Amino acid sequence: MLSVDLNADLGEGFGVWTLGDDDAMLEIVTSANVACGFHAGDPAGLARVCRAAADRGVRIGAQVSYRDLAGFGRRFIDVTPEDLAADVMYQIGALSALATAAGSAVSYVKSHGALYNTIVTNRSQGRAVAAAVHAVDSRLPVLGLPGSAFFAEARDMGLQTVAEAFADRAYRPDGQLVSRGETGAVLHDVDEIAERVISMVTAGRVTAIDGSTVDVSVDSVCVHGDSPGAVQIATAVRDRLTAEGVTLAPFS
Repeated sequence: MLSVDLNADLGEGFGVWTLGDDDAMLEIVTSANVACGFHAGDPAGLARVCRAAADRGVRIGAQVSYRDLAGFGRRFIDVTPEDLAADVMYQIGALSALATAAGSAVSYVKSHGALYNTIVTNRSQGRAVAAAVHAVDSRLPVLGLPGSAFFAEARDMGLQTVAEAFADRAYRPDGQLVSRGETGAVLHDVDEIAERVISMVTAGRVTAIDGSTVDVSVDSVCVHGDSPGAVQIATAVRDRLTAEGVTLAPFS
């Protein structure tokens, strides 16, 4: 039987400022990419998300990023590999403590925003992120874009790679994501998104922004928790997948 993981970026509020509906999303997804404080999230809020995820049996992943709280981690930073590796280890360690206190554990690692996109092609930074994960716990899987430089480096280090597809993001003809600064990069039509996910999961294909067909590998589908209508989108995706007989289950 076909099975796929459904993940979302959570814990991205800060103090009195909230972003997304973490509790509602945790009723839908099977894995939670929890912010680690560098692009979003404060310790008390992240602890609450970890407890809520643990209570629902949702896997917790460390969503690591550049040190860019003001820019929400969406700005490229030309950081040295040594500094980037240390930053990633620091973030995994911080979230691991909160997850352990909640009765759970960090089960995988995913990069956020600009760091995620950069290590698709930047081998030096991809190697630094992979080395950091390997140094903390070589058993931790890493979530990312298939065919990326990061995946090549991670596999060279013996890390398990988990291919991710995006429900609500447009794809380029080369299989990379359309930049958020471009028109049409983020999708909002619930029915269109659900149909795209079905095509990606069951047929391994998605229509790129220019109308061409792109082959995709999918172990986990991401719905962004901060998108407008995120709960409705995630619900539609989950319902459409289960209606097609696809089992939703965490990969780790």
